[in-house]
Amino acid sequence: MQHFIRLSLSIAGTAALALAYIPFGAARADDSKVAQGSAKDLGVMSLSLKDAIQPNFGFQGALQEAGTPNQAGIGGFLPLVTGDNSVFFLDAQANANFADYNNYSSIINTTVAGTTISTSSRLGYRFLNSDRSWMFGVNAGYDSRPMATGQPDTGVNVTNSQTVFFQQVAAGLEAVSNTWNFNAYALVPVGDLEQQLNSVYQGGALNTYGLDIGYSITPQLKASIGYYHQDRSEEEVDGSGVRGRLAYNLTNGLTVGANLSYDQAFDTRVSGDIKYRFGSNGYGAPSIRKQQPVVMPVIQALSTTPANRDVRVHDWVNGYDMCSPLNIAGVGFGC
Repeated sequence: MQHFIRLSLSIAGTAALALAYIPFGAARADDSKVAQGSAKDLGVMSLSLKDAIQPNFGFQGALQEAGTPNQAGIGGFLPLVTGDNSVFFLDAQANANFADYNNYSSIINTTVAGTTISTSSRLGYRFLNSDRSWMFGVNAGYDSRPMATGQPDTGVNVTNSQTVFFQQVAAGLEAVSNTWNFNAYALVPVGDLEQQLNSVYQGGALNTYGLDIGYSITPQLKASIGYYHQDRSEEEVDGSGVRGRLAYNLTNGLTVGANLSYDQAFDTRVSGDIKYRFGSNGYGAPSIRKQQPVVMPVIQALSTTPANRDVRVHDWVNGYDMCSPLNIAGVGFGC
């Protein structure tokens, strides 16, 4: 577990090291220009969204978090209909889900094993307000997650490990300015909500409802804090958690992030992630180089990938005598 946490923190350290070499003075100067100039002054009102919003595709990867796996895959954003002040879009991803790191379960007890393919899709609509100082959006979609299981990290002897399938529908609301961003979301499992993972543990997909509030420290560096509520009665999960995040735009389309969360069901979890999108345009990636024009982050938000796409799973004991003499880990359960 300690090795896993060190690996997760190394991503945050890499981002911090990169920050040390960024001329923040120049970045803040550009940021102040955005703050001091109106959309009309900066030419944003005359900007054609058909030029600014283009299809983009690339890859993403993340280390395991609270109920989510180590994963890497491909994704893309496709504007379907672009109007004078709005866009209707499709965003889709497919990820390979990998085994939990160092026998440390991402779902509490049973480790995730093998490699499966999860999918996520979002249909959405985004629009700018009259002076293009805010972007508002709504999206909804479907996520799937096959999950192969291995041995528990508790030392409990299990047999008959299964590969199970979870799915959910999701919806989100977003509001983004040049400084602030708000993202409310709901993840609601459907289908077989609770499934037997092995001879001892059963697992269930969690209902999750949350709100993330973000702030742009510089055009490249963003911080956010989020609150979420999660529940699944079969797993004896019903509580709230908090999640903090730092994300840094290394270059046009390449972003790294570090995350820290805490809730009673999963305790403290640390992770990192990376995303790169080919075809990300200059309108959406502010540059600190003086020869390039300053652009407003609200325009970038029109073609960003919606967040909160994972099916979150938690496992628990299903009618098994944890104090049995055959259970070498019974002492861990108050025996």
